Amino acid sequence: MSAIPATEDEKRGSGGAATGRVPAPGGSRPARPAGPARQAGPPRGAWTVLVLAVVVGAGAGVGSIVFRWCIRTFTRLLSGHSDYAASPGAANPHVPWLGPYFVLLAPVVGGLLYGPLVNRFAKEARGHGVPEVMLAVAQRGGRISPKVAVVKTLASALTIGSGGSVGREGPIVQIGSALGSTLGRLTGAAEDRMRLLVACGAAGGIAATFNAPLAGVFFAMELILGTFSAEAFGATVLASVTASVIGRAAFGDTAFLNLPGFHVGHLSQYGLFALLGVVAAVVGVGFARFLYVIEDVCDRLWRGPEWLRPAIGGPALGLVLLALPQMYGVGYPVLQRATEGGYAAGFLLLLLAGKMLATSLTIGIGGSGGVFAPSLFIGAMLGSAYGIGVHHLLPGSAGAVGAYALVGMGAVFAGAARAPITAVVILFELTGEYSIILPLMLAVVLATAVSRLLSRDTVYTLKLRRRGIDLEGPVPGAPLGAQHVGTVMEPLPAPLPAATPLADAAGLLSRSGHGALPVIDGTGAYVGVVTARAVAEALAEQPD
Repeated sequence: MSAIPATEDEKRGSGGAATGRVPAPGGSRPARPAGPARQAGPPRGAWTVLVLAVVVGAGAGVGSIVFRWCIRTFTRLLSGHSDYAASPGAANPHVPWLGPYFVLLAPVVGGLLYGPLVNRFAKEARGHGVPEVMLAVAQRGGRISPKVAVVKTLASALTIGSGGSVGREGPIVQIGSALGSTLGRLTGAAEDRMRLLVACGAAGGIAATFNAPLAGVFFAMELILGTFSAEAFGATVLASVTASVIGRAAFGDTAFLNLPGFHVGHLSQYGLFALLGVVAAVVGVGFARFLYVIEDVCDRLWRGPEWLRPAIGGPALGLVLLALPQMYGVGYPVLQRATEGGYAAGFLLLLLAGKMLATSLTIGIGGSGGVFAPSLFIGAMLGSAYGIGVHHLLPGSAGAVGAYALVGMGAVFAGAARAPITAVVILFELTGEYSIILPLMLAVVLATAVSRLLSRDTVYTLKLRRRGIDLEGPVPGAPLGAQHVGTVMEPLPAPLPAATPLADAAGLLSRSGHGALPVIDGTGAYVGVVTARAVAEALAEQPD
């Protein structure tokens, strides 16, 4: 067996197997025997990943069912309604004598339940979850504690059920990713496979929760992995499809929003949608900054034990819910009504500001939930208000208000998260509305570009940078950047003799957990490195 030489470029000749492949006698590839040619397929490791992707997708699909059931159950217990945002200001039938003032107590009760749970078992379950998954993939080899799946499910469901104005996508991404990471460790997957399984869990979670299989794939690749490859695409597609099938069996195959058809009837509307994209970028970046400003304020004000923080901060959130009960929970009924033109422009702007405050307070006091759904909510309020305004100014050419609401949803998310492909695809899947795709793409791309000019970080990476973590490289002065290689290195794995047969090397590489092993000659001297990919390619090219 040959390996990539460690020295001298001249050793990389035709007989030295510089790529780790086995050379044919005489330096040329042998002719295949007459008869049917063998069909070269994916190596066994690739098939294993695909099978694991299906398993992770199934786990994420089941996890999303359990998670949504928990949300519905806790919401009914703590508010007396399946979704209190659909009946804002109503009394809780469990405590009718409190009237609408029960919202002052619901966050306190919820905080007393999920505060100790998170603090005791999985502190990383606090907050909106996606940054923790991004960090695990980028710098921790995809390792996520299995406890996170259980704790995040309960903590986020309690947060939303008790009035926390957050989304469910962040939790289900973290839940699915924890399942993928756990399965990777149980099967002894290498780090690159572990990262891919984490991304599969994220894709499956998004797909099942929002009935958006394509969006799940692009969310995982654009935000979690940060790269595109054929292998990653295939695995995440399998996980996403599997989770979607399970989710549709439980929740039905219906669009997230039911909207009438929209059409661009005048070319001037493209200019209006472009301007909305620019405004949405400012709002998206502002939302990200405001979120962490409120978190800083909560950090400065609270000096007690962390497990008690959500309960003590609960009354502040309760006051916001009392003033604007539409902020209770995720708020999808309010979003639907806004896209239908059910609110006046002034009230829409009030709901926009209220959502920013309610979401920021929920996260700031230690709640657990996502910021994706709030960004959609904020975008819908902004787009609807903008649509009403331009309709009054240009009644003959402005178009439908709902079209601006839909475009605003995607543009604000793109401005906050800087994930344009995900923004376009998920809005298309959530609504089933294709007629608005051109203005949506225009606004989303502009929002992404303007967001990049306004801020270096997204709503996800800013959380990590505030902790001294830069996903693209160590931050100067941060603890991570001050460490030496010796403090984070792994012990040298057992080397392979150069004479090891390829079939034996493939088995050893699959069990090594590294995907590459050093190679030594007969005297024990280091001669190079052999990778699992090089061995698989060499085996595939061997004649029958």
